[in-house]
Amino acid sequence: MVLLLHCRRNKSWVSRGLLLAVALLAFTSSAYSQSAQPTSTPPSDPMTKDTSKDDSPRFGSPEAEIRSKLALKDEKKKYDEHVARAKEVSQIALQLSQSYETRKAFNNEDAKKLERLEKLTKRIRNDAGGADAVSDADIKEIPPEMQDTVKKLASMAEELHKLVENTPRNVISAAVIDEANKLVGLIQHVRSSSR
Repeated sequence: MVLLLHCRRNKSWVSRGLLLAVALLAFTSSAYSQSAQPTSTPPSDPMTKDTSKDDSPRFGSPEAEIRSKLALKDEKKKYDEHVARAKEVSQIALQLSQSYETRKAFNNEDAKKLERLEKLTKRIRNDAGGADAVSDADIKEIPPEMQDTVKKLASMAEELHKLVENTPRNVISAAVIDEANKLVGLIQHVRSSSR
């Protein structure tokens, strides 16, 4: 019986030791998995960060490159339209000068051309960054004869055309604005005198 009792005690100690070893193994593996470093991920590149989080452009991305090319193309188109308006102003003023020289008066078609000339000149001035007002100082040197006034109108329109062509597209030119203001004042004078 003593032997049987001794065997039972050994079994209980063995089972306790085995249970303790399993618990110790479970705790150590749990502790190891918590302290182990996760698989390393490469640090994010600041130049290729996700733009959905903020509105800053991604430099070097195809989308940003396409947007910038489209913006440049749009600027070029607007500049070309601006130059075309200046050329049209010059052409209309020359036509008006030739028409007045032959008839010594303006007809209804010429009155429409004067109105178009004024609108185009104001658009050129506004696109160049000028204000929508003409002062008396802008129209101070008006010739007394209508024929001389119309010739001056044509030469000023040609000068405006040259200034617009020679001004880069990203530059605000005070000379263009000044010349456009003078031309608008002269056009308004001719329109009011020809009525």
